[in-house]
Amino acid sequence: MTTNGAVEIAAAIENAEDAAGAVGLKTVDVLDFLKLELPPREFILEPILRQKDIAMLYSWRGVGKTYLALSMAYAIASGTKFLRWTAPRPRRVVYIDGEMPASTMQERLSHIRAASESEPPPGYFRIITPDTQEVPIPNLLSRESQELVDAMVLGNADVVVFDSISTLFRGGRENEAESWLPAQEWALQLRRRGLSVIFLHHEGKGGAQRGTSRREDVLDTVIHLVRPSDYHAVEGARFELHFEKARATFGNSAKPFDARLEVRDGRAEWSMREVEDVKLTQAVALLKIGLSVREVGKELGVSKSQAQRLREKARQLGLLSQ
Repeated sequence: MTTNGAVEIAAAIENAEDAAGAVGLKTVDVLDFLKLELPPREFILEPILRQKDIAMLYSWRGVGKTYLALSMAYAIASGTKFLRWTAPRPRRVVYIDGEMPASTMQERLSHIRAASESEPPPGYFRIITPDTQEVPIPNLLSRESQELVDAMVLGNADVVVFDSISTLFRGGRENEAESWLPAQEWALQLRRRGLSVIFLHHEGKGGAQRGTSRREDVLDTVIHLVRPSDYHAVEGARFELHFEKARATFGNSAKPFDARLEVRDGRAEWSMREVEDVKLTQAVALLKIGLSVREVGKELGVSKSQAQRLREKARQLGLLSQ
C-alpha cells in the first residue's frame, strides 16, 4: 500500500466488497481501514480551522462578523497572525459576499491590509461581491448556481467564505430543516474535495443562530459573537467571542475573549481581553456601589454562583475590602 492517503483510500474503496450490488455503497473492512495512512489535516488558521472543516460565524446584525471574517480571510491568504490565531502558510481564499456595498468592502479591506504584516500572494484572496457583477448573484441553493462556484473554487481555492446564509442561500422557509439540505450537501461535497467552508449567519431574537438548528449538525466549529453587557455604541465593533462548538479547539484555546476593533490612521487595530477580566472589572464597580451578588449576576448576565466567584476573586486581588 502506498503512503499517499488519497490514493490508498481510492484503492481500498475500489477493491472493497460491494455489499449493495454493482451501483450501491461499498464497504471497507475495518482492518484495511485501520491500515490506511491518512494524511493529517493541517491547520489553516491554528487552532480553530483545519483543512476540510466546516464552520459558522454568527451574531446579531451590526456586531462585527463581516469585519472579523474579512480579517480572518486576509490572515489565511497572507499566512499571518490575527487575534489569537496563526495561519501557518498562505492559503487560497474565495470570499463570496451577498450584502456589502463594494465601497464599504474596499474601505474595510484597505484598513485590514494597512495593519497586516504582509500581503497575500497574487490570486490568493479573491472576492465575489454584488456591486461588481453584471447580474445578481444567483441563489446558491440551486445546483446550477453551485456548479458556477465549483468551477471557480475546485482546484483553485483552499477556503471558501459565504457571507451570508440569508443573502446567498435564498428560498424556502428559513426555519425548515429541509430547505437547508441542498446547502448542507454542497458543503459536504466541498469538504470531500478538500476545501474548508465558513458560513456567516445572523442571530435570531432568541440569541441562537437564526432558523433551523440542523445547520449545526455537520459543523466542526460554531463561533458566536455577543455584545458585552457594558457595550456602548461609541466603541464600534466590540464583542465577546464564544465557541459554541469546537471539535479541534479545547482548553485555553476555546476560552471566550473580548475583542475590539479601532481604526487608527487607516489601520484596523484589534485589541483583546479575557472575558473573565472584563466581567471582574464590571463586578467590582457594581459591588462598590452596593449591589448584591444576585443583582450583579443579573446585570452581567451570569449566574449567582459566577457572580459570587467574581466577588471572591476581587477580594483575593485586593480590589474589594473583605
